Amino acid sequence: MSPKPLASSLVLALVVAGCSSASAPTDAPSVAVAACASAADTAKVPLSDLGRGCYLGFQGGLYPDGANAPPAAHLAAGQAAAARIQPLDPNGQPSASGKIVLLSIGMSNATQEFCSDGRLPGSCAPYSFIGQATADPTVNHTTLALVNGAYGGRTTSMWTSPTAPDYDRIRDTWLRPLGLSERQVQAAWVKLANAQPRVSLPDTAADAYAMERQLGEVMRALKVRYPNLRQVFLTSRIYAGYATSALNPEPYAYETGFAVKWLIGAQIDQMAGGAADRRAGSLRYDTGEAPWIAWGPYPWAAGAQPRADGLSWAPSDFNPSDRTHPAQSARQKVGAMLLQFFETSPATRCWFLARC
Repeated sequence: MSPKPLASSLVLALVVAGCSSASAPTDAPSVAVAACASAADTAKVPLSDLGRGCYLGFQGGLYPDGANAPPAAHLAAGQAAAARIQPLDPNGQPSASGKIVLLSIGMSNATQEFCSDGRLPGSCAPYSFIGQATADPTVNHTTLALVNGAYGGRTTSMWTSPTAPDYDRIRDTWLRPLGLSERQVQAAWVKLANAQPRVSLPDTAADAYAMERQLGEVMRALKVRYPNLRQVFLTSRIYAGYATSALNPEPYAYETGFAVKWLIGAQIDQMAGGAADRRAGSLRYDTGEAPWIAWGPYPWAAGAQPRADGLSWAPSDFNPSDRTHPAQSARQKVGAMLLQFFETSPATRCWFLARC
């Protein structure tokens, strides 16, 4: 098992809210507005390093006001959601012999990082997240079940409806063979992107805006499909500056971070008394419309340039066929980030670890 190198400041990054400057488009996310230095700031800086700085007029940081710490009320709600996670039987009833399912949702990069192309139970590579977690004696191996629902080619739009075929695929090829049911799914890791995006920020038709809307639909679909789902942790794309394919190159990989940021910010704002975001839609977790939503690990770094916690991406971290999909070293990096996150986050550790 590889070492877990990331700084605790990133691992504790649980939620994020987006802030656009006054110079941003008028249909920018309806969350708290903060002044940015200039809409001409074009340098792509990791959101976790950007702080109150800006990218094209949009403020950085993994949380409101450029911070990298969650709002206290949202973190408290996440911890309350975690306290309700408990072993359930296949009918969704509490049972000491039941299971807690942590499910992945996403496309090729997500399945490669979570399981490394494993398409059937028991086939995950040892360097993937599931492989590393399985080998870690501190993880809850009694009631926790790790299930890889992500699959190659499954872009964001394929998850927006609770009747989408991939939810049936997860049920039939993963959950049932493991003796599990949809009612035992209580936490999810979501990593999504769109294929061949064409419009970047700050254009009002940018893919980041479309993704925020789609992710809102995904959150509500997940809650319908998995009625006991308490928590969803989102991760944006890794670096794509070496890409030789138009699948999802820069700046789109970087800008997926803003889509996640705005989505989570919309839930924070709505739960604090604001109106539902006009793009993300209603995301209330107190009425059962959506699960509690937060950041998982944030994995973007500007190529070989290390960010504050030392994370960087070399060309060798990517598949040479397209320099977009992660090679084994990148899968291992993201797997380690996920493991460290779930083991240390105050919103996950008590159900993820054998001992809280």
